[in-house]
Amino acid sequence: MEEKKNESTSLRPEGERFLNASLVEMDIEKYIDQLKEEVTWKASGSNSITLFKSDALRIVLIGLHKDAELKTHTAPGYISVQVMEGKIEFIAEQNKVILNKGQMIALQPRIPHSVHAQEMSFFLLTLALKK
Repeated sequence: MEEKKNESTSLRPEGERFLNASLVEMDIEKYIDQLKEEVTWKASGSNSITLFKSDALRIVLIGLHKDAELKTHTAPGYISVQVMEGKIEFIAEQNKVILNKGQMIALQPRIPHSVHAQEMSFFLLTLALKK
């Protein structure tokens, strides 16, 4: 396995961190606080950070301001969405689910879906890709 590191950028100067290694530690509360402090969060309706990235699995922390949304899209693999803070509306096909902190859903590949933040929200998106 090749270890992967994320490099620092002007928007995320403390951004250097492991994305893929034998063990990748993730302090979700720390990353939520970090996202809230970044320019992108303050200037737009959302912000995100990739916490883990391999050929088969990705974990992304996504934050949305109240009433922000991720427009309808599809994912190339299985996904799960777990709410860490706030409340979101997740819509897939004919299904609409309200998810609160501590709740999660799973979705099959290539199903169109969207997300709408009912209040300021942060959630973990996990994407599992077929090898």
